[in-house]
Amino acid sequence: MLTGLKMQNVYVDDVRFGKTGICCSGAEKILSFDPKSLIKSLKQDEPRIADVRVEIARPGESTRIICVKDVISPRLRIKQGSSVARVRAFKNIVVVTCGKIVAYQEGIIDMSGPGADYTPFSKTINIVLDIEVVDGLTRHEHEEVMRSAGLRVAVMLGEISSWVERPDEEKNYVFAPHSSKLGHLPRVVYLYMLLSQGLLHDNYVFCRNAREKDFLPLIVSPPDVLYGAIVSGNCVSACDKTVTWLHQNNPVVLELLKRHGKDLNFVGVVLTNELTDLAGKKASAQKAIELVKKLGAERVVITEEGFGNPEADLMMLIRGLEQAGIKTVAITDEYAGSDGASQSLADTTPEAKMIISVGNANELIVLPPMEKIIGPIQDLTKLAGAYPQSLREDGSLEIELQGIIGATNQLGWSKLTCKEV
Repeated sequence: MLTGLKMQNVYVDDVRFGKTGICCSGAEKILSFDPKSLIKSLKQDEPRIADVRVEIARPGESTRIICVKDVISPRLRIKQGSSVARVRAFKNIVVVTCGKIVAYQEGIIDMSGPGADYTPFSKTINIVLDIEVVDGLTRHEHEEVMRSAGLRVAVMLGEISSWVERPDEEKNYVFAPHSSKLGHLPRVVYLYMLLSQGLLHDNYVFCRNAREKDFLPLIVSPPDVLYGAIVSGNCVSACDKTVTWLHQNNPVVLELLKRHGKDLNFVGVVLTNELTDLAGKKASAQKAIELVKKLGAERVVITEEGFGNPEADLMMLIRGLEQAGIKTVAITDEYAGSDGASQSLADTTPEAKMIISVGNANELIVLPPMEKIIGPIQDLTKLAGAYPQSLREDGSLEIELQGIIGATNQLGWSKLTCKEV
């Protein structure tokens, strides 16, 4: 378990195709790489890849990326000793994987227009991998190839960050919950729910599947999360899909660390799964609650992932914690219908008194046509939140926020909310 993390962030002004390296021209810092060499390397490592198209999408461009699988931070992880680690990362660059849908729940990123306001990835320089796999793969094999390719490229590009002599910023995150100076502050635990339901609804923790028997719930440290302990493997609705980048930059963890020692004592993170069977849900909830108690929590922040039956897990956790005298606040999104009048959660409990909404995923939005489309245009109307007539003749798109990557992400990254009236 890590007790400290040193993040060394590198910002670039642009990304271009060319000879691999970092070029500093005047005040500008430009990352360049050879896409042909990158594709060749990917195909050599992964024979199940048939073809890859590499694109660069920049903020403000008239570009729409569709059928997005994952978003990953290019970073180089350098572990130091047994409890402190160092990470060098390109802060304003991400790797985006997209390709043919094998389930219906993938999403879009607009780099400009009204849709850009709903996703954090309209503000990053996106290196997009539009991947085709060989024929004959199962759906799970298909997804495995897509996601592992994105991780490989993130590592390749992350290594280039070490070529920069000095990072642009350095942030130290120290996890020290046992200081005698913190005794007067409320002890806060972050209860971090992860989809782990099979059916292409999975996450991976320390390279193990989160639904692996007798694995989760598990106590980890906040630096473990930021270091990259969690990798997404989800084909869930785009709006509340927690892509790998959001795990790596979890805003709840960052905020609790920021306030640690000021108005709270952040004593740890409990990772818990979201299973499909009732017995599994009850057992996981009970174990998670016991771990929270073990950490001596007086307050708990809970974030859900996904919607529908995971709300049964969420309410079990809230009920058990509140009945144990531990105050809870939960963050979730809503599916309240396009008019906001429908029941927004699949389950509830009287103990759920403090819930923060990050928006109604069923809200409709019309997105204007874009000059450039990256990804399989034929799958656009299969997205969750779209319908057969979503794509109009002029190229504009009517879609629910459900179809936009990160629009109602339950880690609280967006600025949306809902109010009861």
